[in-house]
Amino acid sequence: MGSVRREFQARYRNSMLGAAWMLLNPLAMIVVYTVIFSQLMHARLPNTSSEFAYGIYLCAGLLTWGLFTEIVTRLQNVFLDNGNMIKKLSFPRICLPIISVLNACLNFSIIFGLFLIFLLLSDNFPGWVFLGIVPVLLIQILFAVGLGIILGVLNVFFRDIGQLFGIVLQFWFWFTPIVYTLSTLPAAIQPLIKFNPMASLIMAYQDIFVSGLWPDWSSLWPVALVSVVLCFLGMQLFRRRSGEMVDEL
Repeated sequence: MGSVRREFQARYRNSMLGAAWMLLNPLAMIVVYTVIFSQLMHARLPNTSSEFAYGIYLCAGLLTWGLFTEIVTRLQNVFLDNGNMIKKLSFPRICLPIISVLNACLNFSIIFGLFLIFLLLSDNFPGWVFLGIVPVLLIQILFAVGLGIILGVLNVFFRDIGQLFGIVLQFWFWFTPIVYTLSTLPAAIQPLIKFNPMASLIMAYQDIFVSGLWPDWSSLWPVALVSVVLCFLGMQLFRRRSGEMVDEL
């Protein structure tokens, strides 16, 4: 936890407003999505009556997608960024991914907390259904960690991995129903989107916050299984290649 606190403090050390930026940036984003998209653009979702429905839909997808990308991006670079430390110091190297994930979760908790305050103030809080985010969030973190560790190890040996995955993330975002709904896609494409693990997770959040519905658990168990497999493969790859990484770094 000391490493998490030091990184958090270092991020805003020379800033006049300090950690206040941690609140101001996501607050501005939430205002833009909820006010501009829902009010000025009069964007509406089908079968919803709330004037903030589309803004909530966007936030539910973008905030959780942001957590996914931050974890994966941090982990794919964690060994490269800490190469000097790995070569000079003897310590459990698995601590580096853990610190990265904890920092990403801390950032997300602050941003998501502001989103929840908005839901409460606008009378759009989903009630007890909100508890459904707990298993969905755990599955998403497992998925991101497993994928991130695999990419992090491979990125040490093949430096193009990081650049390539940045491009993949851009396409992945637009193949995930975040700014559009699944129903707006052609009927022939809709079944293909369901093979996207992040689509099932994002739609689960949207069901909770927009429609006040419990997630479709039948669509989440395959993602949970994939997440566990990725974590297992990632740890196996890390254990087998951790010694070789020192030479590559």
